[in-house]
Amino acid sequence: MSQDIEYRQQLLAEYKKEVIPLLRYIPWFESNEGQPGSRMYQSPEASEHAIGIPVYDATLLNFVKEASKTSLMDRNYCYTYTRGRIKTHDDERRAIAQAELKDWDVLRGILSKYVMGGMTKSALWAQGVQENLFLLVLKKMQEIIEYWDRPLDIR
Repeated sequence: MSQDIEYRQQLLAEYKKEVIPLLRYIPWFESNEGQPGSRMYQSPEASEHAIGIPVYDATLLNFVKEASKTSLMDRNYCYTYTRGRIKTHDDERRAIAQAELKDWDVLRGILSKYVMGGMTKSALWAQGVQENLFLLVLKKMQEIIEYWDRPLDIR
């Protein structure tokens, strides 16, 4: 019994170390709920057939950069989607809402899809903001940690 408690405390300590630096982005995600995380730049001199370049908010890029360096990134996030039969944004939101401590890997998988997947398909970063997935994952991670440990002092 005490081994279970020690193991859980060790897990929570690791999770907190990775998640706490990312929680400072929650206010930015809340203020940009439902907004696209990027805009298209079109040069004024460009012809009508020119391709626009996506320009991302600096805060979003900082979040992606910081999150990609954590152990929260799961290179096999595709398996999370297959195992959980997650196909749509609604499925993702449902999985996030139902997640508990034992489902931490599901939260990591969803976060990884939008952070790591965005490295090759940058539209995923904008989707993560617009569909509130970054916000929901971070809030759920915070909720799980606070439930099993104690309220976090985030400032």
